[in-house]
Amino acid sequence: MGLDQASTKPHEELARHLSGRLEAVNTLIRERMASRHAPRIPEVTAHLVEAGGKRLRPMLTLATADLCGYDGDFDVNLAATVEFIHTATLLHDDVVDESEQRRGRPTANLLWDNKSSVLVGDYLFARAFQLMVETGSLRVLDILSNAAATIAEGEVLQLSAARDLKTDEDIYLQIVRGKTAALFSAATEVGGVISGSDEERITALYDYGDALGIAFQIADDLLDYQGDAKATGKNVGDDFRERKLTLPVIKAVADATVEERAFWKRTIEKGDQREGDLEEAMAILNRHEALERTRDDAMAWANRAKEAMGKLPEHDVRRMLIELADYVVARLT
Repeated sequence: MGLDQASTKPHEELARHLSGRLEAVNTLIRERMASRHAPRIPEVTAHLVEAGGKRLRPMLTLATADLCGYDGDFDVNLAATVEFIHTATLLHDDVVDESEQRRGRPTANLLWDNKSSVLVGDYLFARAFQLMVETGSLRVLDILSNAAATIAEGEVLQLSAARDLKTDEDIYLQIVRGKTAALFSAATEVGGVISGSDEERITALYDYGDALGIAFQIADDLLDYQGDAKATGKNVGDDFRERKLTLPVIKAVADATVEERAFWKRTIEKGDQREGDLEEAMAILNRHEALERTRDDAMAWANRAKEAMGKLPEHDVRRMLIELADYVVARLT
Protein backbone atom coordinates (compact mmCIF):
# COMPACT_ATOMS: atom_id res chain seq x y z
CA MET A 1 0.00 0.00 0.00
CA GLY A 2 1.03 3.61 -0.47
CA LEU A 3 1.92 6.14 2.16
CA ASP A 4 -1.69 7.29 2.37
CA GLN A 5 -3.08 3.86 3.12
CA ALA A 6 -1.72 3.24 6.62
CA SER A 7 -3.82 4.10 9.66
CA THR A 8 -1.16 6.31 11.21
CA LYS A 9 0.51 8.91 9.05
CA PRO A 10 3.59 10.58 10.56
CA HIS A 11 4.06 12.81 7.52
CA GLU A 12 0.60 14.27 8.13
CA GLU A 13 1.40 14.83 11.81
CA LEU A 14 4.63 16.54 10.76
CA ALA A 15 2.71 18.68 8.26
CA ARG A 16 0.29 19.80 10.97
CA HIS A 17 3.16 20.57 13.35
CA LEU A 18 4.98 22.56 10.67
CA SER A 19 1.90 24.06 9.01
CA GLY A 20 2.95 27.69 9.42
CA ARG A 21 6.44 27.06 8.06
CA LEU A 22 5.10 24.93 5.21
CA GLU A 23 2.74 27.71 4.17
CA ALA A 24 5.72 30.08 4.10
CA VAL A 25 7.58 27.57 1.92
CA ASN A 26 4.62 27.32 -0.46
CA THR A 27 4.39 31.10 -0.69
CA LEU A 28 8.11 31.37 -1.44
CA ILE A 29 7.88 28.63 -4.08
CA ARG A 30 5.05 30.44 -5.84
CA GLU A 31 7.02 33.70 -5.76
CA ARG A 32 10.24 32.20 -7.09
CA MET A 33 8.74 30.04 -9.82
CA ALA A 34 7.28 33.16 -11.42
CA SER A 35 8.78 34.56 -14.62
CA ARG A 36 8.01 37.92 -16.21
CA HIS A 37 9.29 36.92 -19.62
CA ALA A 38 8.46 33.22 -19.96
CA PRO A 39 4.94 32.38 -18.72
CA ARG A 40 5.45 28.73 -19.60
CA ILE A 41 7.83 28.41 -16.63
CA PRO A 42 5.18 28.92 -13.92
CA GLU A 43 2.68 26.90 -15.98
CA VAL A 44 4.92 23.85 -16.17
CA THR A 45 6.20 24.23 -12.61
CA ALA A 46 2.74 24.66 -11.12
CA HIS A 47 1.52 21.53 -12.90
CA LEU A 48 4.00 19.46 -10.91
CA VAL A 49 4.51 21.47 -7.71
CA GLU A 50 0.77 21.77 -7.08
CA ALA A 51 -0.05 18.17 -8.04
CA GLY A 52 -0.64 17.07 -4.46
CA GLY A 53 2.85 15.95 -3.48
CA LYS A 54 3.49 15.51 0.23
CA ARG A 55 6.44 17.94 0.39
CA LEU A 56 8.32 15.23 2.29
CA ARG A 57 11.81 16.52 1.48
CA PRO A 58 11.20 20.17 2.45
CA MET A 59 9.40 18.93 5.56
CA LEU A 60 12.58 17.12 6.55
CA THR A 61 14.50 20.39 6.42
CA LEU A 62 11.89 22.27 8.43
CA ALA A 63 11.59 19.40 10.92
CA THR A 64 15.32 19.02 11.57
CA ALA A 65 15.75 22.78 11.93
CA ASP A 66 12.90 22.77 14.46
CA LEU A 67 14.40 19.76 16.24
CA CYS A 68 17.69 21.66 16.57
CA GLY A 69 16.02 24.79 17.94
CA TYR A 70 16.38 27.07 14.90
CA ASP A 71 14.41 30.30 15.21
CA GLY A 72 15.37 32.17 12.02
CA ASP A 73 13.84 32.29 8.54
CA PHE A 74 16.38 30.52 6.35
CA ASP A 75 14.84 27.11 7.02
CA VAL A 76 12.09 28.27 4.64
CA ASN A 77 14.65 29.19 1.97
CA LEU A 78 16.32 25.82 2.27
CA ALA A 79 13.07 23.86 2.28
CA ALA A 80 12.04 25.65 -0.93
CA THR A 81 15.51 24.96 -2.35
CA VAL A 82 15.10 21.25 -1.68
CA GLU A 83 11.66 21.21 -3.31
CA PHE A 84 12.93 23.05 -6.39
CA ILE A 85 15.81 20.58 -6.79
CA HIS A 86 13.39 17.68 -6.40
CA THR A 87 10.92 19.15 -8.92
CA ALA A 88 13.70 19.84 -11.43
CA THR A 89 14.90 16.25 -11.23
CA LEU A 90 11.34 14.95 -11.73
CA LEU A 91 10.94 17.07 -14.86
CA HIS A 92 14.21 15.75 -16.25
CA ASP A 93 13.49 12.15 -15.18
CA ASP A 94 10.16 12.09 -16.98
CA VAL A 95 11.88 13.13 -20.20
CA VAL A 96 14.64 10.52 -19.81
CA ASP A 97 12.14 7.77 -18.91
CA GLU A 98 9.60 8.91 -21.53
CA SER A 99 7.00 8.86 -18.74
CA GLU A 100 3.39 9.75 -19.39
CA GLN A 101 2.05 9.89 -15.83
CA ARG A 102 3.27 11.42 -12.58
CA ARG A 103 1.19 11.44 -9.36
CA GLY A 104 -1.82 10.25 -11.32
CA ARG A 105 -1.65 13.12 -13.84
CA PRO A 106 -0.15 13.49 -17.32
CA THR A 107 3.51 14.47 -17.16
CA ALA A 108 4.70 17.93 -18.19
CA ASN A 109 6.62 16.52 -21.15
CA LEU A 110 3.39 14.95 -22.40
CA LEU A 111 1.28 18.10 -21.92
CA TRP A 112 3.91 20.47 -23.30
CA ASP A 113 7.05 18.90 -24.75
CA ASN A 114 10.47 17.56 -23.80
CA LYS A 115 12.23 20.84 -24.49
CA SER A 116 9.95 22.73 -22.10
CA SER A 117 10.43 20.14 -19.35
CA VAL A 118 14.22 20.19 -19.62
CA LEU A 119 14.50 23.98 -19.78
CA VAL A 120 12.04 24.59 -16.93
CA GLY A 121 13.96 22.03 -14.89
CA ASP A 122 17.13 24.03 -15.58
CA TYR A 123 15.35 27.20 -14.46
CA LEU A 124 14.33 25.56 -11.18
CA PHE A 125 17.90 24.46 -10.53
CA ALA A 126 19.00 28.07 -11.01
CA ARG A 127 16.30 29.31 -8.63
CA ALA A 128 17.39 26.70 -6.10
CA PHE A 129 20.95 28.03 -6.14
CA GLN A 130 19.70 31.60 -5.72
CA LEU A 131 17.72 30.55 -2.65
CA MET A 132 20.58 28.70 -1.01
CA VAL A 133 23.04 31.55 -1.65
CA GLU A 134 20.71 33.91 0.22
CA THR A 135 21.44 32.04 3.45
CA GLY A 136 25.03 33.30 3.32
CA SER A 137 26.32 29.88 4.38
CA LEU A 138 29.07 28.37 2.26
CA ARG A 139 28.59 25.05 4.03
CA VAL A 140 24.92 24.94 3.07
CA LEU A 141 25.86 25.79 -0.51
CA ASP A 142 28.48 23.02 -0.46
CA ILE A 143 26.00 20.42 0.86
CA LEU A 144 23.19 21.21 -1.57
CA SER A 145 25.39 21.73 -4.64
CA ASN A 146 27.08 18.40 -3.92
CA ALA A 147 23.65 16.79 -3.61
CA ALA A 148 22.59 18.20 -7.00
CA ALA A 149 25.77 16.82 -8.59
CA THR A 150 25.31 13.45 -6.90
CA ILE A 151 21.72 13.20 -8.13
CA ALA A 152 22.82 13.82 -11.71
CA GLU A 153 25.68 11.35 -11.33
CA GLY A 154 23.30 8.70 -9.99
CA GLU A 155 20.91 9.18 -12.91
CA VAL A 156 23.73 8.84 -15.44
CA LEU A 157 25.04 5.73 -13.68
CA GLN A 158 21.55 4.27 -13.80
CA LEU A 159 21.43 4.78 -17.58
CA SER A 160 24.36 2.42 -18.07
CA ALA A 161 23.61 0.00 -15.23
CA ALA A 162 19.83 -0.39 -15.29
CA ARG A 163 19.81 -3.05 -18.03
CA ASP A 164 23.20 -4.63 -17.40
CA LEU A 165 23.04 -8.00 -15.62
CA LYS A 166 26.51 -7.33 -14.20
CA THR A 167 24.97 -4.64 -12.00
CA ASP A 168 25.33 -5.83 -8.40
CA GLU A 169 23.97 -4.64 -5.07
CA ASP A 170 26.89 -2.25 -4.50
CA ILE A 171 26.19 -0.46 -7.78
CA TYR A 172 22.47 -0.45 -7.02
CA LEU A 173 23.16 1.19 -3.66
CA GLN A 174 25.33 3.79 -5.35
CA ILE A 175 22.51 4.58 -7.77
CA VAL A 176 19.95 4.81 -4.96
CA ARG A 177 22.23 7.05 -2.91
CA GLY A 178 22.45 9.31 -5.94
CA LYS A 179 18.92 9.42 -7.27
CA THR A 180 17.05 9.40 -3.94
CA ALA A 181 19.06 9.40 -0.71
CA ALA A 182 21.35 12.33 -1.63
CA LEU A 183 18.51 14.82 -1.43
CA PHE A 184 17.03 13.24 1.71
CA SER A 185 20.37 13.45 3.53
CA ALA A 186 21.06 16.99 2.27
CA ALA A 187 17.59 18.06 3.40
CA THR A 188 18.14 16.76 6.93
CA GLU A 189 21.79 17.85 7.19
CA VAL A 190 21.19 21.51 6.27
CA GLY A 191 18.50 21.73 8.95
CA GLY A 192 21.20 21.03 11.52
CA VAL A 193 23.81 23.25 9.86
CA ILE A 194 21.56 26.31 9.65
CA SER A 195 20.75 25.82 13.35
CA GLY A 196 24.41 25.91 14.36
CA SER A 197 24.28 22.39 15.78
CA ASP A 198 27.41 20.51 16.79
CA GLU A 199 29.06 18.05 14.42
CA GLU A 200 27.75 14.97 16.20
CA ARG A 201 24.15 16.06 15.70
CA ILE A 202 24.75 17.11 12.10
CA THR A 203 26.27 13.70 11.35
CA ALA A 204 23.28 11.97 12.96
CA LEU A 205 20.91 14.05 10.85
CA TYR A 206 22.81 13.19 7.69
CA ASP A 207 22.81 9.49 8.59
CA TYR A 208 19.06 9.60 9.23
CA GLY A 209 18.31 11.18 5.86
CA ASP A 210 20.64 8.82 4.01
CA ALA A 211 19.15 5.68 5.55
CA LEU A 212 15.58 6.95 5.21
CA GLY A 213 16.11 7.72 1.53
CA ILE A 214 17.56 4.28 0.84
CA ALA A 215 14.71 2.56 2.70
CA PHE A 216 12.22 4.70 0.77
CA GLN A 217 13.66 3.76 -2.63
CA ILE A 218 14.03 0.05 -1.86
CA ALA A 219 10.41 0.02 -0.70
CA ASP A 220 9.32 1.70 -3.94
CA ASP A 221 11.23 -0.85 -6.00
CA LEU A 222 9.69 -3.72 -4.06
CA LEU A 223 6.17 -2.32 -4.37
CA ASP A 224 6.54 -2.40 -8.14
CA TYR A 225 6.33 -6.19 -7.88
CA GLN A 226 3.80 -6.55 -5.09
CA GLY A 227 2.03 -3.23 -4.59
CA ASP A 228 -1.54 -2.07 -5.08
CA ALA A 229 -1.73 -0.15 -8.36
CA LYS A 230 -4.43 2.17 -6.99
CA ALA A 231 -2.27 3.07 -4.00
CA THR A 232 1.10 3.32 -5.75
CA GLY A 233 -0.06 4.94 -8.98
CA LYS A 234 1.94 2.31 -10.90
CA ASN A 235 0.92 -0.95 -12.49
CA VAL A 236 2.51 -4.02 -10.96
CA GLY A 237 5.51 -4.96 -13.08
CA ASP A 238 6.10 -1.54 -14.65
CA ASP A 239 9.80 -1.73 -13.76
CA PHE A 240 10.04 -5.15 -15.39
CA ARG A 241 8.30 -3.91 -18.54
CA GLU A 242 10.62 -0.88 -18.60
CA ARG A 243 13.61 -3.25 -18.16
CA LYS A 244 14.79 -1.67 -14.91
CA LEU A 245 17.22 -3.80 -12.94
CA THR A 246 16.08 -3.05 -9.40
CA LEU A 247 17.04 -4.81 -6.18
CA PRO A 248 14.61 -7.77 -6.31
CA VAL A 249 15.85 -8.72 -9.78
CA ILE A 250 19.50 -8.11 -8.86
CA LYS A 251 19.10 -10.59 -6.00
CA ALA A 252 17.44 -13.14 -8.27
CA VAL A 253 20.08 -12.73 -10.98
CA ALA A 254 22.87 -13.31 -8.45
CA ASP A 255 21.39 -16.74 -7.62
CA ALA A 256 20.09 -17.58 -11.10
CA THR A 257 20.39 -20.93 -12.81
CA VAL A 258 21.64 -21.00 -16.41
CA GLU A 259 18.03 -21.03 -17.66
CA GLU A 260 16.96 -18.21 -15.36
CA ARG A 261 19.92 -16.06 -16.37
CA ALA A 262 19.01 -16.60 -20.02
CA PHE A 263 15.48 -15.41 -19.18
CA TRP A 264 16.75 -12.21 -17.53
CA LYS A 265 19.17 -11.60 -20.42
CA ARG A 266 16.35 -11.86 -22.96
CA THR A 267 13.80 -9.79 -21.05
CA ILE A 268 15.96 -7.14 -19.36
CA GLU A 269 19.13 -6.79 -21.43
CA LYS A 270 17.67 -7.45 -24.89
CA GLY A 271 14.13 -6.24 -24.24
CA ASP A 272 12.55 -9.27 -25.89
CA GLN A 273 9.48 -9.56 -23.67
CA ARG A 274 6.62 -11.90 -24.44
CA GLU A 275 3.23 -12.78 -23.03
CA GLY A 276 3.59 -14.52 -19.69
CA ASP A 277 7.08 -13.14 -18.99
CA LEU A 278 5.96 -11.05 -16.00
CA GLU A 279 4.42 -14.15 -14.42
CA GLU A 280 7.66 -16.05 -15.04
CA ALA A 281 9.67 -13.20 -13.52
CA MET A 282 7.46 -13.30 -10.42
CA ALA A 283 7.92 -17.07 -10.17
CA ILE A 284 11.71 -16.71 -10.29
CA LEU A 285 11.68 -13.90 -7.71
CA ASN A 286 9.58 -16.04 -5.38
CA ARG A 287 11.73 -19.12 -5.99
CA HIS A 288 14.80 -17.26 -4.72
CA GLU A 289 12.90 -15.36 -1.99
CA ALA A 290 14.13 -12.16 -3.63
CA LEU A 291 11.10 -10.14 -2.56
CA GLU A 292 11.40 -11.23 1.08
CA ARG A 293 15.13 -10.47 1.12
CA THR A 294 14.52 -7.07 -0.46
CA ARG A 295 11.93 -6.34 2.24
CA ASP A 296 14.47 -7.29 4.89
CA ASP A 297 16.95 -4.79 3.38
CA ALA A 298 14.37 -2.01 3.45
CA MET A 299 13.57 -2.78 7.09
CA ALA A 300 17.28 -2.78 7.97
CA TRP A 301 17.79 0.67 6.45
CA ALA A 302 14.71 1.98 8.27
CA ASN A 303 16.22 0.69 11.50
CA ARG A 304 19.47 2.50 10.71
CA ALA A 305 17.49 5.71 10.26
CA LYS A 306 15.82 5.22 13.64
CA GLU A 307 19.15 4.51 15.32
CA ALA A 308 20.60 7.74 13.92
CA MET A 309 17.60 9.77 15.05
CA GLY A 310 17.91 8.18 18.49
CA LYS A 311 21.13 10.14 18.94
CA LEU A 312 19.19 13.43 18.88
CA PRO A 313 17.59 15.00 21.97
CA GLU A 314 14.08 14.15 23.11
CA HIS A 315 11.56 16.16 21.09
CA ASP A 316 8.12 15.66 19.53
CA VAL A 317 9.70 16.07 16.11
CA ARG A 318 12.26 13.36 16.88
CA ARG A 319 9.40 10.97 17.69
CA MET A 320 7.64 11.88 14.42
CA LEU A 321 10.80 11.30 12.39
CA ILE A 322 11.38 7.94 14.04
CA GLU A 323 7.78 6.98 13.27
CA LEU A 324 8.28 8.19 9.69
CA ALA A 325 11.10 5.66 9.24
CA ASP A 326 8.76 2.88 10.38
CA TYR A 327 6.01 4.23 8.16
CA VAL A 328 8.09 4.19 4.98
CA VAL A 329 8.43 0.40 5.27
CA ALA A 330 5.06 -0.30 6.92
CA ARG A 331 3.52 -0.41 3.43
CA LEU A 332 5.57 -3.56 2.78
CA THR A 333 3.92 -5.65 5.51
